Amino acid sequence: MTPSIIDLTNCEREPIHILGHIQSYGYLIAIQPDTYAIVHASDNIVDLTGIEAAQLLGQPISKLLTGTDLPGSTLIEILNVVGRNESWESMNPHRLHLNGKYWNLIIHYYKGLILLEWEPIGNDQNLSINQQLIAQALSEVQSSRTLDELLQNTARRVKSIIGYDRVMVYRFGPDWHGKVVAEEKDDDLEPFLGLHYPATDIPRQARELYKVNLVRMIADAGSVPSRILSKPGWPENQPLDLTHSVLRAVSPVHIEYLKNMGVQASMSISLLYRGELWGLISCHNTSPRFVDFPARQAAKFVSQLLSASLEFRKDKEDQTNLLQYQQTGQQLHEQLLLSDDVVRALTKLPITALHVTGATGAALLFNNKVYRLGATPDENAIRALGDWVGATGTESFLETNQLPNLYPPAETFRAVGAGLLTIVLSRELNEYLFWFKPERIEQVTWAGNPDKPVTVEDDGTRRLSPRKSFAAWTEIVHNTSEPWSEAEISVVVKLREDILQIVTKQANEIRLLNQRLQLAYEELDAFSYTVSHDLRTPLSSIRCYTEILVEEYGADLTPDAQALLQKVIDSTDRMRQLIRHILYYSRMGRSELDTQPIDMRQLLDGIREEIMVTTKDRLLHFDIGETPAIKADPTMALQLFTNLLSNAAKYTQLTTEAVVRIKGVQTDGEVIYSIEDNGIGFDMKQAGKIFDLFKRLENARAFDGSGVGLAIVKRIVNRHQGKIWFHSEPNQGTTFFVSFPVIPAT
Repeated sequence: MTPSIIDLTNCEREPIHILGHIQSYGYLIAIQPDTYAIVHASDNIVDLTGIEAAQLLGQPISKLLTGTDLPGSTLIEILNVVGRNESWESMNPHRLHLNGKYWNLIIHYYKGLILLEWEPIGNDQNLSINQQLIAQALSEVQSSRTLDELLQNTARRVKSIIGYDRVMVYRFGPDWHGKVVAEEKDDDLEPFLGLHYPATDIPRQARELYKVNLVRMIADAGSVPSRILSKPGWPENQPLDLTHSVLRAVSPVHIEYLKNMGVQASMSISLLYRGELWGLISCHNTSPRFVDFPARQAAKFVSQLLSASLEFRKDKEDQTNLLQYQQTGQQLHEQLLLSDDVVRALTKLPITALHVTGATGAALLFNNKVYRLGATPDENAIRALGDWVGATGTESFLETNQLPNLYPPAETFRAVGAGLLTIVLSRELNEYLFWFKPERIEQVTWAGNPDKPVTVEDDGTRRLSPRKSFAAWTEIVHNTSEPWSEAEISVVVKLREDILQIVTKQANEIRLLNQRLQLAYEELDAFSYTVSHDLRTPLSSIRCYTEILVEEYGADLTPDAQALLQKVIDSTDRMRQLIRHILYYSRMGRSELDTQPIDMRQLLDGIREEIMVTTKDRLLHFDIGETPAIKADPTMALQLFTNLLSNAAKYTQLTTEAVVRIKGVQTDGEVIYSIEDNGIGFDMKQAGKIFDLFKRLENARAFDGSGVGLAIVKRIVNRHQGKIWFHSEPNQGTTFFVSFPVIPAT
């Protein structure tokens, strides 16, 4: 009986980095770094050395070279030099003469083992040709006027280096399906330019490997791979990891895929944008073809030139858009300050909310009224949309370029609103500002039907198999708009703060607030009492008793036991600090403000010195610019800037040269300070709850933190009737902006 369940994830789950085989054109051994003993060897190593793999396992590496014309000491000397300098990748390849023939030796160190891989050497004349082609590629990258021209030139250059029948530039979409955006091919081949390929053609684990191993070659899809043998007694659950191997064998599923396409050799070169996979240079050949290591490195260098150019062009484009949107947002902010009327400032003046993004329509739902600008859904649809956004639990903003897929009623107005960007002004009062982008109907031509066929295995299991037909297959895509850029999201996040600053001055902001504040204060009082009495007392006892154990019995304890007791003491210190932060957070909302002029240079210098004392083991530089005075409570101002500067220092720990820049600017109505770092950054689309208590972003979890600091900062800013907003990009750093009114809160 055939099961009814289809395994939709067989491609996603295939362990392609530990397949246990290598491609047959090369040879591999893995050795332990301390003894140079061979623990893994490819079965075909006998063809290289004349010694069976089984006889080499467990032996020193000198055994492998017995009877060859390469002294064992030469190879060991190479390993010693490379290992001492920790330059495994940079010194590849090593040209060695072995058994009457020259070979390229590629060395990698990974997961406690040294991998040595031998592969043939190509024509020496190609080296100078490749250098010339690289110089030409550099010139083309600099002179290409458009992205399409740059991609096409790169495809042509790579084809001339490796000599394959077809070279394509393949760009990934947000859902990881790909499109061929440039192609250079032999005249007798049908074109693939413009065709789309589904995300399942390159599954997730393959995409992750492309980020680590930038060049991947399959020399002969029809060859029989050579298995990897392990020394007797090697744990079965520790197969050799071939993540960095140049010889790693090919997944059977992918071999089937290549054969279905009529491809006998392939090569893929990764294109990265800010460390993430942007696309691939995908190369196909209809007959087996080996490309030697230097030629592959030349092609890799061309792709890196392209990656750098992509990043430069995209950054320049993003910065231009961000500046334009920010200027419009500043004009809107000035209108809000002058009119003190949210509706008029956003919808009635020359610059409206519609102008701060690339949207074609905007709508304000405020005070139970709907105000529409440009092409939008009707009033009833906007009210229903507000109810839906409120039900999603969105705290600050929501963005999607596929609204009908999230909210089915939107199909009725997808012509004007397939994309939605909204900021929450008040969930309780059902007040929102919406931006809409129209549906972008696409005719997508796939390379064959993207739905993979189902195959029944011998055991009755049904699985998805690679497509056998790659004939053009056209699909009409609905319900999708142009995506929202990070620049657009950044500006509307700032606009939300501007609007809320005005709204807090108006009576309708507090009509439901008093009752809720009273309840919140009662809960905070109970919470403060519990923390201060029920938690701090036993915590102090734990610390005290632990210190007694260390003092009285420390000499009799083993080092491991002493270390464990010290961890208990350290943990109690961290817990006490967290309790202190929570207490401060709970009491801050009711404490009286002691507003006075703050010497910001003195305050910032003091914070900088305190941080530098605790970060002596790394390169960290604080650049403090203009420091106009602010009027604030001194204790709260110290707490606010300590949190922001400490965060900036903390999240630059992975940066070789960390820089934190602080500067202030005074306008007629406010003083604005910016704190900019070059740390890990974050995705603006994931930062909706950044100021919530105990909320931490995913990429920050590797760093120590309680999730309380920014909540304290936000509460201090609110107490001073100020504003706080931010702009960030992954791996590009973060900038927080804090503004204080010139006339402080009383």
